[in-house]
Amino acid sequence: MAIRKIAQIGHPVLRQRARELTREELAAPGTQQFIDDLIETMRDADGAGLAAIQVYEPIRIAAIEVRNNPRYPYKPPIPLTVLVNPVLTPVDDEEFNNYEGCLSVPNLRGMVKRRVHVRVQAWDRHGNAIDEIVHGLKAGTYQHEVDHLDGKIFVDRVTDPTTLTTWTEFERHHRPAFIEQVTALVARVGE
Repeated sequence: MAIRKIAQIGHPVLRQRARELTREELAAPGTQQFIDDLIETMRDADGAGLAAIQVYEPIRIAAIEVRNNPRYPYKPPIPLTVLVNPVLTPVDDEEFNNYEGCLSVPNLRGMVKRRVHVRVQAWDRHGNAIDEIVHGLKAGTYQHEVDHLDGKIFVDRVTDPTTLTTWTEFERHHRPAFIEQVTALVARVGE
């Protein structure tokens, strides 16, 4: 496995739409090695997720995992999940405000509206079908990563620029209120 370099905001790769993979491409040893690298890079950077396009591979693969993450200690655990060719469909119109950060946008956070309930349809790393409904912060994480595959970054979705903050100022001024809000959301929807 190898730790890959993460593209930073401003690099054109982050604005591309990633292409779908065939089952044959997914099964190829090089793609499977890439998925291992993507997971290792995500873990090394303490990310909750990482899209292939963030490591300069414009293919529709994202890895998601939350386990004792120091960047996001309030996020409920998400087992390691690899999404290939994911499609997200909102289940209803309910939204929540999510303070998001990104490995491609260092030291910046901002408030983004995300759907509370989304259906995810994808393949796992072995080409098996995934079809489930995810909720709350987990749904927000999925939406963030799939946005990357469509050439969008969380800052594109920040509707109120006054919510932009460095990590230090988030911790100092915004974290307690945000934790209270998402704790209530997690208690209500379970994720």
